Amino acid sequence: MPQIWMAYDELATLSGCSPAEAKMRAVHLSLDRRKSRDGATRVKLDLALTAKFFASIREADFDLDGAIEALQSTHRQMAELLAPTGFRERGAA
Repeated sequence: MPQIWMAYDELATLSGCSPAEAKMRAVHLSLDRRKSRDGATRVKLDLALTAKFFASIREADFDLDGAIEALQSTHRQMAELLAPTGFRERGAA
């Protein structure tokens, strides 16, 4: 089972409550908590919350094809900007 770690505001969004309520819920459920390098405290989701997280991902209306197309277009644009242009061979004048 994967480990999903969320900040209190992310857990609040998942649970439909305020960040303060999410913190109280994490304490009540004895969820593992750690301070991240960015200073935010993150909570490790238990099995039920992980299942809820995956269900929310499945229910989301993502335009994956559009996202992939946009990513490929951005990649092409960046490749064009980084492509070498008009290199001369050493010693050619």
